[in-house]
Amino acid sequence: MTRLRMRNISKSFFGSYANHEVCLDVDSAEIHALLGENGAGKTTLMNILYGIYRKDGGTITIDGEEVDFKSPKEAIARSVGMVHQHFTLVPTLTVQQNITLGLKDAGYPCSRERQRCAHIARLATSYGWKIDPSALVRELSVGEMQRVEILKLLYRNARVLIFDEPTAVLTMQESAQLFEMFKLLKAQGCSIIVITHHIQEVLEHCDRVTVLRDGKSIGTERIADVDAKRLSSLMIGRDLVPVARERDRKGSGETILELAGYGFARSGTKRGSVDLSLDRSEIVGIAGVDGNGQKELLETLMGLRDHVSGNAFFKGKDISMLSTAQRRTMGISYISDDRHHDSLVLDMGAAQNMMLRPGALCETVTHHLIDRRKMHRLAAEAVESYGIKTQGISEPMRFLSGGNQQKLVLARELAGRPDLIIAFQPTRGLDIGATEFIHHTLLRMRDAGSATLLVSTNLEEILLLSDRIAVMHEGMITGIIDNDSPDIMRIGLMMAGIDCQGEKT
Repeated sequence: MTRLRMRNISKSFFGSYANHEVCLDVDSAEIHALLGENGAGKTTLMNILYGIYRKDGGTITIDGEEVDFKSPKEAIARSVGMVHQHFTLVPTLTVQQNITLGLKDAGYPCSRERQRCAHIARLATSYGWKIDPSALVRELSVGEMQRVEILKLLYRNARVLIFDEPTAVLTMQESAQLFEMFKLLKAQGCSIIVITHHIQEVLEHCDRVTVLRDGKSIGTERIADVDAKRLSSLMIGRDLVPVARERDRKGSGETILELAGYGFARSGTKRGSVDLSLDRSEIVGIAGVDGNGQKELLETLMGLRDHVSGNAFFKGKDISMLSTAQRRTMGISYISDDRHHDSLVLDMGAAQNMMLRPGALCETVTHHLIDRRKMHRLAAEAVESYGIKTQGISEPMRFLSGGNQQKLVLARELAGRPDLIIAFQPTRGLDIGATEFIHHTLLRMRDAGSATLLVSTNLEEILLLSDRIAVMHEGMITGIIDNDSPDIMRIGLMMAGIDCQGEKT
């Protein structure tokens, strides 16, 4: 039975279509994937359904009745709920206060907090979750915050649940638990819509998939009738070009970066110390379970944190005491794993964000004055060459998809061919087409003479791109392996802090 039907939905921003006559049918008791590249219009379509945006044209029916929600409040009243990619929780409030925020239940305005907490605890337990309703949201992990967002919808008896990139911030174990919960909701008759660009998740957990490309619906398929190659072709409109890294390839022999007992602070009283070298025209990947000091190492290397011991030599010069701007001016670029907090000003457009580099590196700055015409031209060239989907170089970055935001960061950081690229999760949040592009770009930069220190929790990405692999555990490099014929089992053991003899390191 069809629960949701969207017909010929159109929506434009700044004179260009984000959705153009999109159609979507979702059945009761179904997990339905909305698949597409970054900027394909997936989130816009669901924001229309949820009442955040008003459609320009088309019709929406739920259980056979036409609806036109003017706000999320109206959508929730009709049992439609949405969990956004960036959570909408109030960190200074408790779990219970966040879940019941805005509700007028029995006893209002004197709410019955004890009964509310008991209801929330029972609801969480029914899905195998252990959540303290009195805990402050700011003290929760990312996975726990997402569960609070889900409980907000279940507390309001939502029957159509929309999840925008739900696994983007989760560990593999948390992702598996989330999809198990989706199956429980499906068994209860709920309709689950999962916005994603991860094809494997779609194939493993969903019943049907609707593919969007360039704001248009390409088609809907049953999962049993498609494979990964078919879905990737529908997503990007062509076949993927596999990355081919040269085997047995070594750097130029010119040392670009050398870390000698380079110490850095971790959480609490923990410390890390690294010895590592990196040659020109070489990619060294750091493999490790997230949280083992990778972020602290890179931020210390960029001067964002104070180092505690040892030295860092860049092209033979000790940079340990230099500022971030000085390091960048010398030829070091940094791709952060958190583009919103570290890399972009969301209320500015592409042209202004491309200028967020030291003045000495900006071709548009002369004697401290900005040539705006040149600034706009260079930004337009970056948008075109990196395939960034935007309505113009002045469109605020907050209106772009996460993947397109990340592409702009890469366009800025790779401009001018830096001598050293520090890349922390460079493809996080990117679809398969954009990931393919970034992989080819990093290899092209390597061939042009750049050295790259690549940190990723995706071991496949490390194996695909790296000439050498350094394994990190508890703030230490536990081993360095040539990537000609790597022993995956050995790397896994080293990531867990176990040496080849099976003992903890």
